[in-house]
Order: sequence, then C-alpha cells, then structure tokens
Amino acid sequence: MKKILLLSDTHSYMDDAILKHVKEADEVWHAGDIGDLKVTDTIKKLKPLRAVYGNIDDVEARAEFPLHNRFVCEGVDVWITHIGGYPGRYNPSIREEIHNNPPKLFICGHSHILKVMPDKKTGLLHMNPGAIGTHGFHKARTMLRFQVYKGNISNLEVIEYAR
Repeated sequence: MKKILLLSDTHSYMDDAILKHVKEADEVWHAGDIGDLKVTDTIKKLKPLRAVYGNIDDVEARAEFPLHNRFVCEGVDVWITHIGGYPGRYNPSIREEIHNNPPKLFICGHSHILKVMPDKKTGLLHMNPGAIGTHGFHKARTMLRFQVYKGNISNLEVIEYAR
C-alpha cells in the first residue's frame, strides 16, 4: 500500500503546511505548473516524486519532467498530464488514447478546479487536485490524498487551505 499526495499548480509556492503532508505521504505526484524547480527539489529531498511539466513551466522543468507520465503503482495504471480535460471533454491531443487504452486513474491539473469524477464510458477515475499555489483565481488552495493498493484507489481526502 502507498499513501499518495497529489498536487498541482504550485506556481513556485511551497510552505510548511504542504511540506507537512509531503512528509506523511509515501509518494508525491505533481500534475504540472511547478514554477520554480525549488518546489520539486524540496519535495524530492523528502519523498519520491512523479511529475509532469505544465504550460507555465520553463525549459529546465521541461527537460526534467515529461509532458505525460504513465506508470503503474501498486497495480493501478496511472496517467498524469497537465492539460488533459475531464470525462466528456478530454483534450483533443489525448482523446483517442484515453478511449483506446484508458488508465485506471487519469490525473491532470491546469484548471485550478478540484474535480474527482468517474468516466462511465472508459471506467477510469479522473482526478484534478485543484491548485495548491497562491497564483490564480481559485478561492481555496487544495490537494488530494489517497491510497493505492492491489489495483484499488481508496481513502480519498481533500486537503484545503484558505487562499
């Protein structure tokens, strides 16, 4: 079993509240718009990190992290990308792959809107953790925490902080 902390859209922001949750996780997954790589460097010193770059990320972030990160964790097929859309409205560049070879868990960021929903057509679970950084229009800063074990996703929690 692995405890996952899922975050996105840090936009160079890191604080002790985020780090507290990083320390409690087994792995941290970041769905892009990292900003300053000090964010991911700090996380990597504490826990294993899986991440993708987002549309605001510079050439250094794009050299270190992929646009798409697809992997299996504890029997769960996971696909992370920054601009992915959501069930019924996937990004056109990935729509065909989502339908032909859906992961069990599809994660994206970008919208700054927390969203967890099933895709009834493909059977995948979509997660967007919202934005944990302070840059953007969102009213609350959010992350997700959950567990993966033997092909299952469980104990999903929303972590929310005032802007």
